[in-house]
Amino acid sequence: MLRVEKQMGQPIENLLPQMINEHGVKETGRQLGVSTATVGYWMLKMGIEIRRIAVAPEEAVIVTRSA
Repeated sequence: MLRVEKQMGQPIENLLPQMINEHGVKETGRQLGVSTATVGYWMLKMGIEIRRIAVAPEEAVIVTRSA
């Protein structure tokens, strides 16, 4: 985890959600040089959840972060 944070230049708790949203869990692991299981473990350890929703064409989703 420390290697990845140093290599990517940001904390893993910020990096993972961003990468997973853009690339998915498997590709995130590949890009970070770790297994999918390791990504899953880090997510579990940091309380990062994946939630999926269905959106109709005329609907929008807004994601906010609480402080």
